[in-house]
Amino acid sequence: MKKVLKIVIGIVLFLVVVLAAIPFIFQDKLVALVKETINNNVNAKVEFANANLSLLSSFPKASVELNDVVVTTFKPFEGDTLVYGKNIELKLNITELFKSSSEQLNLNSFTIDNALVNIIVDENGNENYNIAKPDSNPTEEKTESSNFKLSLNSYAITNSSLKYNDKKGKMTFELTDFNHSGSGDFSEKNTELDTQTSTLVSFSKDDASYLKNQKLDLDAILAMDLENMKFSFLENEAHINQLPLIFNGFVKLNDNSQEVDIDFKTPSSDFRNFLALIPEQYAKNIADVKTTGDFSVTGKVNGLVTETTIPKLDISISSNNASFKYPDLPKSVQNIHINTNIKNTTGNVKNTFVTVDKLAFNIDKNTFNGKAKIENVTENPYINATVNGTIDLTDINKVYPMDLKNELSGVITANLTSSFDMDAIQNNKYQRIKNNGKMEVSNLLYNSDELANPIKINTANINFAPEKVSLTEFNAITGTSDLQATGSLQNLLGFLLSDKKLQGSFNLNSSSFKVGDFMAADKNEEATNEENQPKEKIKIPAFLDCVVNASAKEVHYDNLKLENVKGILVLKDEKATFKNVNGNMFGGTIALNGAVNTQNEKPVFDMKLGVQSFDISQSFQNIELFKALAPIASVLKGELNTNIDLSGNLKDDFTPNLTSLTGKALAEVLASNINPENSKALNLLDQKLNFVDLNKLNLKDIKTNLSFEEGKVKVKPFNLKYNDIDITVEGSHSFDELMNYNATFNVPAKYLGSEVTGLLSKLDAKEQNTTVPITANFSGSFSQPNVSTDLKSAVSKLTTQLIEKQKSKFIDKTLNSIIGTKKDSTQTEKGDKTVDKVKDVLGGLFGKKKKDTTKNK
Repeated sequence: MKKVLKIVIGIVLFLVVVLAAIPFIFQDKLVALVKETINNNVNAKVEFANANLSLLSSFPKASVELNDVVVTTFKPFEGDTLVYGKNIELKLNITELFKSSSEQLNLNSFTIDNALVNIIVDENGNENYNIAKPDSNPTEEKTESSNFKLSLNSYAITNSSLKYNDKKGKMTFELTDFNHSGSGDFSEKNTELDTQTSTLVSFSKDDASYLKNQKLDLDAILAMDLENMKFSFLENEAHINQLPLIFNGFVKLNDNSQEVDIDFKTPSSDFRNFLALIPEQYAKNIADVKTTGDFSVTGKVNGLVTETTIPKLDISISSNNASFKYPDLPKSVQNIHINTNIKNTTGNVKNTFVTVDKLAFNIDKNTFNGKAKIENVTENPYINATVNGTIDLTDINKVYPMDLKNELSGVITANLTSSFDMDAIQNNKYQRIKNNGKMEVSNLLYNSDELANPIKINTANINFAPEKVSLTEFNAITGTSDLQATGSLQNLLGFLLSDKKLQGSFNLNSSSFKVGDFMAADKNEEATNEENQPKEKIKIPAFLDCVVNASAKEVHYDNLKLENVKGILVLKDEKATFKNVNGNMFGGTIALNGAVNTQNEKPVFDMKLGVQSFDISQSFQNIELFKALAPIASVLKGELNTNIDLSGNLKDDFTPNLTSLTGKALAEVLASNINPENSKALNLLDQKLNFVDLNKLNLKDIKTNLSFEEGKVKVKPFNLKYNDIDITVEGSHSFDELMNYNATFNVPAKYLGSEVTGLLSKLDAKEQNTTVPITANFSGSFSQPNVSTDLKSAVSKLTTQLIEKQKSKFIDKTLNSIIGTKKDSTQTEKGDKTVDKVKDVLGGLFGKKKKDTTKNK
């Protein structure tokens, strides 16, 4: 007995070892075989990280697992991912691994986790999911394939997504957070499949979003006739957001079509069903809401789905004399009437239409009524709508628990009719757009964190006509700025319903316009810096295509004040263009032409400034740009004319990046004095040159040219005058205030000290007018300058020159006294030799005497 037991135990241990070893022995072959088999049967590349075959973890069942499965497509979608699966697993009895391909394969379960299916139809109608290889012998009967049978007990798809993007049809459909499971016996011809599904649904067409993350749940038992591929609804209940629906009918899959015969309805007609249709994050808790009246959804879908037809549709949404009131809110919505139908009576796609015969409600005494009809829904929708009523925005939070982050109040009254087709909107065919009516806004107040101040629109009147929308009155205040405007919009509907730009022209007036009233401080700046994340950059909206004729008595920007400002602002293609903008400032006038462009990653500007009769002191103390261009000018008093051509990059706050500036300027000083005590550099110069009083420097009618490039301001030579001293200045400085300037003073020698004047007095009048160039060099920074001059060396050089002149004069005078002024012709040669000898002797004596004198000192 013990021997038998040992044998049994030994066999069991052997089998366990074999079961554990088989996956390791055959795993590499298994991976290669699976990849080869799949890739030989599809026009796509299939890869996966690894394949695991386990015989022990779920014994007596086997487990086959694939990880990181990726299916990428070939041309014209080369390299695109069609399917990705993080984990794919199937479980089956071990004996199923040894069956031939002609025998039925029985799977216990099949699961896919974290999958993405990305379906694309390109502009030419090519489909990326069409990856099946064509049958090379279509007429040959494939007995093995035809005899293949599959039995599956359960399956599940979890945490997955499906994206469908039809670029040709301009349509997108997306299922996210998709979870679906089912159980049943697929080996039987007739069976029941128990399914559970939950997902978020999004749908858009022609850039218009119709569904956005709408929650859908469906628990359904389906009767499956696998021989006829017919699936019928038995017990089921679906939820769209929180709206319950029950279904009856079937879907039958034919060779070239799908046959659909389904009807659905809400299980009850309580108006609470309407609130349940609102997305859960907005609907809040509807359990305690008091409602009256009814709300129901009923529908029937019947017909064939083919390449040219859809099923007939008959869907009704209705409510009669309903109301609702949230228990914690003071007001209710009364007299709610809804009558909407979606129909297609032919099965032709373009014959689908939506009719809203009535949409009405009351809040207190304010009544709203609307109706609309949409025809040819799928091709070129034609819309005919009427809106009539008054809405007090203050009531929104009093009847519905909305978390309004922004303050909003005011009254909007509208009486409008509009009829148009989408092709007319998209192509600006105004003759097919019929708008009539008006809208009035009064006491509208809007506030948000994005605004520096609340905006209050006291009155706004808008008239709607077929070709344009006219703003006949607009009166608003924000902060201390007032705005009055009139104008027109050419394609408001194109902007609202399509991807068209907002085209218009306006006249804007203000008695006081403060730029700061429209610029909110970045409250998250500190947190943003801590997180090391980039700030959101200011961009001129791409949808604007407007011309603004502006006029303001006063415009305040930072510490600057402009008066009587007029000009034209053109907003188009993320670019703001300024035309003939003029104003008064610093006792003079300023003219501006140019543009700010935010199309690219870095915003840029290109401006032409014309300044006339500016007060120099005020302008250079208050305008940062002027300070950067000519810091030394802050010591000047008087008036300035200048023309500046300037371009460069803008920072995120729309201030110029000084290191990027390029351009040029022509400056003219009309009349000016100087305050050297306001400049450290000029103070140092004043101390080094005692022959110039900088307070008396004449700067009248100075003209100079400047250029800006590579972060530097280069000043071309210009001339100044101080009494009888001519001064030439040139050089450059950087925007970090490092300077390199030279000032050359052509100084009459008489100003260079008593020693020089004593020597000059011995010269004749003409020679006494000698001038000496003295150069002052400015280096360092404007706040810590270095000033050097060559005054000492220039005086020394001049003294030497004057002594040489006096020496020459003395020699000439001595010679004349020795040899006289008359010589006969016979003594000329002898006299010349005598003169030379005398010069040598006197010169030597004079030189020795000078040396001896020096030694005595």
